[in-house]
Amino acid sequence: MEACLDRAVDAANLAAASGGDLSLWGLFLQASFVVKLVMLGLIAASVWVWAIIFEKTISIRRANRRAAAFEDRFWSGGSLDDLYETEGAKPSHPMAAVFGAAMGEWRRSARVAGADLSRGSVGERVDRAMAITVTRELERLERWMIFLATVGSTAPFIGLFGTVWGIMHSFSAIAAMHNTNLSVVAPGIAEALFATAIGLVAAIPAVIAYNKINQDLARFAARLEAFGTEFGAILSRQSEERA
Repeated sequence: MEACLDRAVDAANLAAASGGDLSLWGLFLQASFVVKLVMLGLIAASVWVWAIIFEKTISIRRANRRAAAFEDRFWSGGSLDDLYETEGAKPSHPMAAVFGAAMGEWRRSARVAGADLSRGSVGERVDRAMAITVTRELERLERWMIFLATVGSTAPFIGLFGTVWGIMHSFSAIAAMHNTNLSVVAPGIAEALFATAIGLVAAIPAVIAYNKINQDLARFAARLEAFGTEFGAILSRQSEERA
């Protein structure tokens, strides 16, 4: 009887010693297969979130910088036809694309024999061309934003699922060993909570970045729409002068 008790104590001590590595790598290695899958999925989502953050930040800054340079050339008083040939025909940024769409539609209308450019239908086509282009360019800039929103809202729950599964697995092991010593309980609980921590690490940057990038995109959209309104007024005035 005493020999069996000694073997049980030795087994519990061995389990506690083997499961006592509370480093991040040790917690990952000790986790069950399901919890490992959850951790790996959340880590992959976190890496992708940061890649999207860097890409969106650089893209929006580049778009604003190019828009500012284009507006300087646009309001410098130069020929709109020359600007169209250099910027609008093959646009390399959203504002040039809006300008090219409007200018292209206006020039096509001007080439129609007997066309009255002062008619409202021409202005409507120009406004429609700009609106479609603005929508298309914003959709391009908003790509992967839904992923940020999805990770921000679901990652904590996925991490919580890993935590619940890990705690269930831990308590099953404790019941099998018939040992509630803290040195036996702590590693299993720690590896389970590690999944929740990874979920928060993935979710918090995603939520913050989504709100910030969404606000920047809204400002840029307003900038494109304001430019479109001003340019539409210029084309309308030129149409009346030609008529």
